[in-house]
Amino acid sequence: MDGALTGCRVLDLTDEKGMLCSRFLAEMGAEVIRLEAPGSAGTRRSPEESYRNAGKKSVSLELRSPEGKGLFHRLVQKADVVVESGAAGIPDIDFPTLNCINPSLVAASISDFGRTGPYRNFQACDLVVSALGGAMYVSGEPDTPPLKLHGDQAYNTACLFAGIGILLALRYRQHTGRGQHVDISAMECVTATLDHVLVRYLYEGTVARRQGGRHRNGAFGILPCRDGDALLSLARDWDVLAAWLDAEGMADDLTGVRWRDRDERLKHSGHVFEVLERWTRGHTVTELVEKGQLMGFPWAEVAGIGRVAESPQLAARDYFTGVECSGKNYRSAGPPCRLSRTPWLAGGRVAARGEQNEEVYQQLGLSLEEIRRLEENGII
Repeated sequence: MDGALTGCRVLDLTDEKGMLCSRFLAEMGAEVIRLEAPGSAGTRRSPEESYRNAGKKSVSLELRSPEGKGLFHRLVQKADVVVESGAAGIPDIDFPTLNCINPSLVAASISDFGRTGPYRNFQACDLVVSALGGAMYVSGEPDTPPLKLHGDQAYNTACLFAGIGILLALRYRQHTGRGQHVDISAMECVTATLDHVLVRYLYEGTVARRQGGRHRNGAFGILPCRDGDALLSLARDWDVLAAWLDAEGMADDLTGVRWRDRDERLKHSGHVFEVLERWTRGHTVTELVEKGQLMGFPWAEVAGIGRVAESPQLAARDYFTGVECSGKNYRSAGPPCRLSRTPWLAGGRVAARGEQNEEVYQQLGLSLEEIRRLEENGII
């Protein structure tokens, strides 16, 4: 079955800020052609880079040369989308020029701060963007310095929003025939995800504090068990939970009338969780979560990555897929959404750099002799 973007051609000029965006487009069915500098190694440098480039074609091209730029413009004529993120070795993309070459082109720029504003030329990375966007300030324990989010969450979030922007621009083009430029600021994308933190400040002037493993309203918390950690809630069926603790002699004062009041429990959640922690330390995660779920509590194991990889829920939905890289097959994350008519084409093969040179350049009308000359001259 075809994907939702089958028939759409994407030119990918991204680095770590934007590779995931173009991978999403490939998984939606688009033909994604990654443009890379000639003379690079034939295999991917890391598992992360391999993951982000699965399902794409690879063409080598020296964009800093006049002849290479001319070839790029010819590729643009046949493209639907260009995605760039200011990758090293790639000159600034002149979008008015690209629009003249192909008026229906959708061009997306993923950068740290966007293409305007006083920070537009600042040097940054995912960590810097997370800090300036506000996410780090509310991450960590209340009495310790802010923490970085795991991985490259600022850039991953920017890639998600960039994908949405590209799809919206393609939808607009369906009706008008006109392309447009999509300007994505990773800092703005981080700030857009702050949810209640920003809303409460803008509406009430309330500055959120770091909560560690607790929910902002105190109703949920992460507690240690004998063999791991579990997420527990104070909000539902309190009498049932208090009776459970009491039956094991661990209730302390939590069977008192005052604790039946939800607001009272949340107001003094520190004490409640202190009592609960003494109780949870005597149980395994499985004991608590399985019995809690049977009682209707929204409890969960805080699963380690190994547990996620072997999750029976993910296995039942056949979530994991495969990626082929350098002749080897690896398990990989699967589709984040399921479409009944246009499936998400997760996984795929990681092309060696320049692997599709002949295929793509012959489509431009170049002969094999011309392609060889370009290779010898370092253009491709």
